[in-house]
Amino acid sequence: MNLQNITQQYLDIFPGDLSGSLQQRQTPNVLYSTVKPVGFARPKLILFNEELSQHTGLGKFDDEDLPFLAATDLPANVRTYATAYAGHQFGNWAGQLGDGRAIYAGEIKDENGRTTELQWKGAGATPYSRSADGRAVLRSSLREYLMSEAMWYLGVPTTRSLSIVLTGEQVIRDMMYDGNPQPEPGAVVIRTAESFLRFGHFELLSAQKDIALLTELTDFAIANYFPEIRTEGSLKYRDFFASVCRKTAALMSEWFRVGFVHGVMNTDNMSLVGLTIDYGPFSMLDSYDLNFTPNTTDLPGRRYAFGKQAQISQWNLWQLANALFPLIENADFLEKTLNEYSDHFWQQHDCMMASKFGFENLTEKDDEFFTEWQKLMTDLQLDYTLFFTELEKWDESAGLQDFFEKVSYSVTTDESLSKLNDFLISYIERRNLNNITIAESRMLMAKSNPRFILRNYLLFECIEEVKRGEKNMLNKLLHALQNPYQEIYPEFSVKRPLGYDDVSGCSMLSCSS
Repeated sequence: MNLQNITQQYLDIFPGDLSGSLQQRQTPNVLYSTVKPVGFARPKLILFNEELSQHTGLGKFDDEDLPFLAATDLPANVRTYATAYAGHQFGNWAGQLGDGRAIYAGEIKDENGRTTELQWKGAGATPYSRSADGRAVLRSSLREYLMSEAMWYLGVPTTRSLSIVLTGEQVIRDMMYDGNPQPEPGAVVIRTAESFLRFGHFELLSAQKDIALLTELTDFAIANYFPEIRTEGSLKYRDFFASVCRKTAALMSEWFRVGFVHGVMNTDNMSLVGLTIDYGPFSMLDSYDLNFTPNTTDLPGRRYAFGKQAQISQWNLWQLANALFPLIENADFLEKTLNEYSDHFWQQHDCMMASKFGFENLTEKDDEFFTEWQKLMTDLQLDYTLFFTELEKWDESAGLQDFFEKVSYSVTTDESLSKLNDFLISYIERRNLNNITIAESRMLMAKSNPRFILRNYLLFECIEEVKRGEKNMLNKLLHALQNPYQEIYPEFSVKRPLGYDDVSGCSMLSCSS
């Protein structure tokens, strides 16, 4: 890889604490602290993303790159640092948080001028680690690598992963927060993004009343990530906030399209540029359930359940609005923009749902149709992804019971078959309102509905194999996730097996990693 191309624009602009100390502390009036990764004596490469490396301009991997991937023996041009931010966690103000185990290497520009930031996750403690050790384990690293790549190929805005390296050490984690900590293989992942700026970076500076630095950071963000904004003064900051709202609404619609549940939508996990960031106790939907949360820490309130994600993103934007108020100084504008966010999201959501059903446009009665569909999905415990796969192929001559058994987690009854049949009749009637052919309708569905999603039980099986030194499942998943709108492996396009219902990591997880 061409590591000499890594630059440090962020460090050249903003004030930082250059002591390099690992002491866990508050760092007022600075946005970053320099820190050295811990270094690992026996790193072993597990995965390297050749496509991403080429895409970012880093080029091909050779064995001499391993020390960089493991955050060990770094090139002279790489000056490592961690950033400070704050946030609301589960609805409560948590104060300064910061990247406790994410250490920045810098950024790189490709031949087209696109900038990509690089950071290690799990390379040791930073001044923002609080009481944690700054390490990561193979389990969570592999989940983040695979899921972020799966989201990329699904077409959902996301951070991406460049590599996973085993550190050669054991890390103690209490996976289910049940007082039963266990040693797990340690790992370091390199993740990439256009920007890792979060709502929490702005919340921190506003809370500290450091308006000068808040202004500088916002100007930096606009210049680097919102080039469409050409206005000046307070109008520039209004346009900036409105653009963040639009990007966030678009992201939420995409999460709903593919059935992704983040699990920890704290404000410090919200990307300024509308990316899916910080993959922890996430899940793809199996049975359709608006109240499903994959995060055991989110029980019993289910604040971050699937059906609440748009509402929570709006709440998080309110917190960003509060942080930016000293620059915008117009409460009416902020209130109006945030109220419009809901309308904007639902407009995108309904257009997205129309595409999933193969409708060329929306009609006045589609709200009623979508509500009827949601009730059917919930009552019959239907699999979100498989339902649309089967619906795309459906015609009146197909077997109703076969359809039901492929997609339902409930027992087949005459009543359930009758409900499904009634809905399919109403679906055919609604599809007949299209001005496009059935074949064109199905093509629209094929573009909107994945054949393959990376379910938690598949990740669980893969992780167990990799721990044993095997990579067959890993290689198959990589192939499948890179082609999610094709059915590469039919055995992956089935309901979650019943035997995984109560297995930790196959449906719900804790925040522990």
